[in-house]
Amino acid sequence: MVEWFQKILSEEWNILPAGGLTGDAYIAEKDDKRLFLKRNSSPFLAVLSAEGIVPKLIWTRRMENGDVITAQEWLDGRTLERDEMKHERVAELLYKIHHSSELLHMLMRLGKRPKTSDQRLKQLREYSVVHSLSEQHKEVRQAIHILTEFLPMTRNTKLSVCHGDIDHHNLILDQSKRIYLVDWENAKIADPIIDYGHVLKWYIPKTDWDDWLNLYGIEANANTLKRMYWYLIINCLEYIIWHLLRHEHHKVAKRLNKLKELTDDVMTMLI
Repeated sequence: MVEWFQKILSEEWNILPAGGLTGDAYIAEKDDKRLFLKRNSSPFLAVLSAEGIVPKLIWTRRMENGDVITAQEWLDGRTLERDEMKHERVAELLYKIHHSSELLHMLMRLGKRPKTSDQRLKQLREYSVVHSLSEQHKEVRQAIHILTEFLPMTRNTKLSVCHGDIDHHNLILDQSKRIYLVDWENAKIADPIIDYGHVLKWYIPKTDWDDWLNLYGIEANANTLKRMYWYLIINCLEYIIWHLLRHEHHKVAKRLNKLKELTDDVMTMLI
């Protein structure tokens, strides 16, 4: 792959792997210039760049073998610390993403379609029966009960483009104090609460939830919290099944602990 990049940029550029799970990202350096290169990024990247949500897209090239190479501006910045997730700029960026009609139209053009909460719960119940999860784990039985009880709260909500993997490592702060959200491989059309609910639960102290939601632009109420926990719980259960199918039993155990924390929250706060 480095050879392909070299053909595009010339041999004067030094090209190094950027790391990450896919192995398809590289850094190109020449004098005082740096580019972030990636193979087969989604066409969605161009709209994200135009909206100022990801670093600026410099160019896109199609290779002879059909691969598409993108080059983005390299940012002199850093990833956010955990305690910085409560900052107003994070709430504002998520609001901008969730209310962008341009992002929504592009993702729909790319063939993305939302999966309803009813469909997700039906599939989860089937997996749970096949793998005897409810029989083996009390917390799974309790979680499915909560999902069933809260399911009506998830219907008829306005859907939007969601990142789907809001982690502080995916938020980049540049030297001008601007924040970018990267790694859009899990982008989907869904209830935006899957993004900001994750931020609330795993980054913001409960005492600050109302204030953070005000920064985002909504008011907290019992129905909001029920929707939030519905998605947190089903996401956790889906990860449990994902790890189970890969025989990653230590990761299953960790997810079960998280699931218990979530169900305990619900029993304490909402029921």
